Amino acid sequence: MSKLVSAQIAAALGNSSMIRKMFEAGNELRKQYGNDKVYDFSLGNPDVPAPAAVKAALQDIARNADQPFALGYMPNAGFPECRAKLGEYLTREQGTTVPGSHVIATCGAAGGINAFFRAVLEAGDEVICPAPYFVEYAFYAGNFQGKLLPVPSKKDTFELDCDAIASAITNKTRAVLVNSPNNPTGQIYTKKELETLAAVLKAASAKYGRAIYLIADEPYRYLNYDNCEVPSVFSVYDASVVIGSFSKTLSLAGERIGYVAVNPALEGADELLNAVIMTNRILGYVNAPTVAQQILIRSIESTIDLDIYRRRRDLMAQVLTDAGIEFLMPKGAFYFFPKSPVADERIFVEKLLAERILAVPGRGFGMEGYFRLTFCVDESIIANSAESFKNAMKKL
Repeated sequence: MSKLVSAQIAAALGNSSMIRKMFEAGNELRKQYGNDKVYDFSLGNPDVPAPAAVKAALQDIARNADQPFALGYMPNAGFPECRAKLGEYLTREQGTTVPGSHVIATCGAAGGINAFFRAVLEAGDEVICPAPYFVEYAFYAGNFQGKLLPVPSKKDTFELDCDAIASAITNKTRAVLVNSPNNPTGQIYTKKELETLAAVLKAASAKYGRAIYLIADEPYRYLNYDNCEVPSVFSVYDASVVIGSFSKTLSLAGERIGYVAVNPALEGADELLNAVIMTNRILGYVNAPTVAQQILIRSIESTIDLDIYRRRRDLMAQVLTDAGIEFLMPKGAFYFFPKSPVADERIFVEKLLAERILAVPGRGFGMEGYFRLTFCVDESIIANSAESFKNAMKKL
């Protein structure tokens, strides 16, 4: 195998060793105690059923599957109707007119990020992101000889530290990647934070003589429990792109349908769009799946029931509060990122495991001293874990 892939495998094994250990331990615990006595908060796999419109869309697609080219090739950027629907959707969501011509359908947000990085990164370029962060970002940048440079967020609040980001920017910086609502913290960045970040990027772009892109990774945008403003990067910075998916909004994680939307105000937007269409093609995605796009055309106005996740969040908050565990209430996404009661969070994660609770150490997301819990699990699992959390705290 290549040296790059060999290094990536080693890094992945290092980051996932605790997850693998918990997975294996979880299986043993389930055999010993039964599924209902093991409280697995380790994986963010959306379990809420897709809206009824998705089922109706699949039935309609099946009825028409015998038509010529029903499941055939399409333009690499996606079906024109799908791109038009995405443009209308994003125009409402982002508060900026987004023509369908400025949106590319991709194989999920991950496919979109990889296609974008392939289009803009040169060997040695750096991508800055706030930490904690989704661990796959480092691999996505590394795929194209780029380097992820995490910059710690403000302690405990997880707000953007724009001064630290400014200090991290060099002539190698090609992009800043933000994820809001954030995995793993649930934080939503305010418009003031993004405006401050935009000012930093404008000054740095002028200094180094090339645009530094601002990428907003937004698969969790809909999961906003307190009706907070989720500002659009399009409104604060011209050299920006929004990348998202419908994995959470429509519970279509396995269908791999996402998009890259380029700010219409970006100078040279057409050139960038053509580049991403090309990389989407040559990376082997060719285009987002036909069935997924057809589902989206028919159901893009639908959403899963947000109240289900909101109730789970509130219940998890009560369980953690009763156990005496410190946390910042997540505004969005479906994770808690509590503070470990001991400096090395791995020790506490082991204590939780002894009480049949599966959690993920924060260092896997680039921040030690915290741990991640997902609440996209049944309410009964959250409620029944309460005594186990208390017991883990008592045994420190």
